[in-house]
Amino acid sequence: MKIRIATRKSELALFQANLVAQELIKKNAKLDVELVPMTSDGDETSEPLHQIGGKGLFINTLESALVNNLADIAVHSLKDVPAKLDNNFCIAAVLERASPGDMIIGNNGLSIQELPLNSSIATSSPRRYAQIKNLNPEINIVPIRGNIATRIKKLGQENIDGLIVAKAALERLNISTQNCYEFSFEEMLPAASQGYIGIECLASNAKVIDILKSINSHDDLILAQAERDFVSKLNGSCLSPIAIYCRQNADQILISAKVLSQNGDKQIYKEIISSFKSIEKDINKLSKEFIALGGDKLIHS
Repeated sequence: MKIRIATRKSELALFQANLVAQELIKKNAKLDVELVPMTSDGDETSEPLHQIGGKGLFINTLESALVNNLADIAVHSLKDVPAKLDNNFCIAAVLERASPGDMIIGNNGLSIQELPLNSSIATSSPRRYAQIKNLNPEINIVPIRGNIATRIKKLGQENIDGLIVAKAALERLNISTQNCYEFSFEEMLPAASQGYIGIECLASNAKVIDILKSINSHDDLILAQAERDFVSKLNGSCLSPIAIYCRQNADQILISAKVLSQNGDKQIYKEIISSFKSIEKDINKLSKEFIALGGDKLIHS
């Protein structure tokens, strides 16, 4: 059997697609795997994401390939996939989570609090923007677009003091993190499902879903879906200042969740203990508590 993998053409996307291909072949020796690199709508514009439809633009082309039988699966950085999927699609598998944290490149290892007055930090993520402003309102935030290499190049060309990037992306591309600053989770909670490689397919494709079970990290998929459900229940998107992190600790799951106003001056933060047995119920309860406190409105204020 042949599995065709739709992927964007960026270095990180191709790395992730190749990793999925390697895992599929490792677990299914007779499988023939082919990469189908594609250019998404989001790759063809440099406009700010909030003005052009959000990060969903990066997956629309790949989903169209699934619908039109040009590919069997699509590989994504799961944090970039909208929390609410069309019913035609499903996230059938995730690989084991890489580091979910964020790092600052180009700051000589200084934290946000240690940076000189009026330093400029580059990010186009509302979640990162709001949390930085909450930590240090004096920091200037500079919007930035492009793949990892492009953003790092701009860091050296545009008089920017630091660039915030997911640690998982740097590790996957073997980019040195020496002299970088890694945020603690108390300072900056990650985006829902940050660090996960997600594998999407048609919900009706039972044969492909069965194959993907061979590489799926079962517990990780439960945690990833719980984080995504939290965003969905707050009617949030990839562009909302919502942060959540579910991690296993022995037989418990610690859930930390935070929502902020767009400028970071207000926030709601909660931590709860859950389990694999009760996580769906607990996420539902937690989201209702945030909504009761106005969290679904705060993310738009």
